[in-house]
Amino acid sequence: MVKIRVGQGYDVHQLQEGADFWLGGIKIPHTHGAVGHSDADVLIHTICDALLGAANMRDIGYHFSDKDPQYKGIDSKILLKDVIKLLKDANYEIGNIDAVVCLQAPKIGQYIPEMQQCLADVMSISVDDVSVKATTTERLGFVGRKEGVAAMATVLISKK
Repeated sequence: MVKIRVGQGYDVHQLQEGADFWLGGIKIPHTHGAVGHSDADVLIHTICDALLGAANMRDIGYHFSDKDPQYKGIDSKILLKDVIKLLKDANYEIGNIDAVVCLQAPKIGQYIPEMQQCLADVMSISVDDVSVKATTTERLGFVGRKEGVAAMATVLISKK
């Protein structure tokens, strides 16, 4: 019998004028970008948390502390690769990922295929197993006021 597990992830980052905006492993041109200890890629961070949670391996902050200077400004794709290694070492494989980014601006629909391909490449899985969607909050809350970006992900993993 195959053992399957489900994990959920959620992350939020503040947006700041002049900062680079990394999302799903790609740099998106915009006047504002997410800020954080790493490159603040909210989509990758939520996927990491969902994967770690599904495997009962705590969360991204446990493995990559924002108090640790080695992670200052780090490319989040490196963190995702490290999470994948943790899963592989524990004999887990990814079934699929379903993620949504909540963002008022910029509109990111045109970048979704590139994000999906980048994420699939980093995780060494099929692009068909990586769903990325985008939504706004209809101008409500911190996302609607363009103060921040949020992302959520659900993942399915199985024991080999």
